Amino acid sequence: MTISSGQQGPLYLGIDGGGSKCRVVIVNADNQLLGEGLGGPANPLRGMKIATDSILTATQQALTAAGMTFNDMSHLIAGAGLAGVNMPQYFRLFSEWKHPFAAFYLTTDLHIACIGAHNGGDGAVIIAGTGSCGLADVKGRLLDIGGHGFPYGDNGSGAWFGMQLVHHVLLQQDGLEPSTLLSSLLCQELGVTSTLDIVSHFMHATPTVYAKYAPLVFSAAEQGDATALGIVAQGAAFINQIALKLFELSPPRFSMIGGLAYKLVPYLDNKVQQALTPALAAPEYGAVWFARQQQALLTAAVAAQR
Repeated sequence: MTISSGQQGPLYLGIDGGGSKCRVVIVNADNQLLGEGLGGPANPLRGMKIATDSILTATQQALTAAGMTFNDMSHLIAGAGLAGVNMPQYFRLFSEWKHPFAAFYLTTDLHIACIGAHNGGDGAVIIAGTGSCGLADVKGRLLDIGGHGFPYGDNGSGAWFGMQLVHHVLLQQDGLEPSTLLSSLLCQELGVTSTLDIVSHFMHATPTVYAKYAPLVFSAAEQGDATALGIVAQGAAFINQIALKLFELSPPRFSMIGGLAYKLVPYLDNKVQQALTPALAAPEYGAVWFARQQQALLTAAVAAQR
C-alpha cells in the first residue's frame, strides 16, 4: 500500500469516542505514532451526525499531522470504541454507517479502555468521566456494569456530580437546605446571582455541560463543605460498588481512567485504592489493538475458506 505520505503497509486508526470528545491516533504496522486528532462528542445518543462528524474531524486532524491528505482516509483500518453503542440500536446504526475507511471495527469505549489499560491482557477498568461504567475481562469472561446513560444512570460520573451540584444549590437558595459553599462557587462560575439564572443556564444542559461543573463539588469538599462532602461520599460509594462487583472475577490488574478518576480515588475504599494499577496505554491505543485483532481474525477466516 502506498499513500501520499510515503508510508508502506497497513495503517491503523484508533478511535476513542466519548460523551465529551473523540480522540484518535494513526499508527503504522510497527505501532509508530504518525498523527493524533481531537473532535467533539462521538456518542450516537447525541445524534449520528454529531458523532460521525466528530470522528471525521479528529481523523482529518490526525491525517494532517501525519502529512497525509483526506483521500488517505480510505487506507485506514479503523478500530472504534464508542460510548452509547452498548445499546443495540446504536450499535446497529453505527454498523450501517457508510464510513470512509478501509475497514471499521466497532466496540464500546469501555472495551477499548480495558484493552488499552492492560495492553490486551486480562484486567478490569472503570471509566469515571462525563459518564461512568466498568468492565472486567478475565479468562474470556466479560462483565460490564453501568454505561446506561444520563440521567437515569452514570452514577458517580461528572454529569452526575454536576447535576447534584445544581440540585443542592437550588435547594439551598430556596432555604430548604443549610448554607453551602457550592452556591457561591456555582454563581461565581456562571456569573449569575439568582435562582432563575441558574435554572435558565441548565434548562437544556447536556451531560457534558453538567460534567463541566463537577470539579466545583470537589473544590468545596476539599474546603470542608458538608454538602459537598456528602455528594462526594455518595458518588464514591457508587464507584466502589462497581469496583467490588468487577473484583468478583479476580482480575489480575485494575485501573481507573477518565477526567474525574484522579479526583475520586482519595475517597474510595482502601481495598479499591490498593488494587489500583496504572493504565498501560490510552483507550485510543486499545482501539488500535482491537482493530489489529479483528483484522487478523478476518484474514484468518478468509484464508480458511480458500
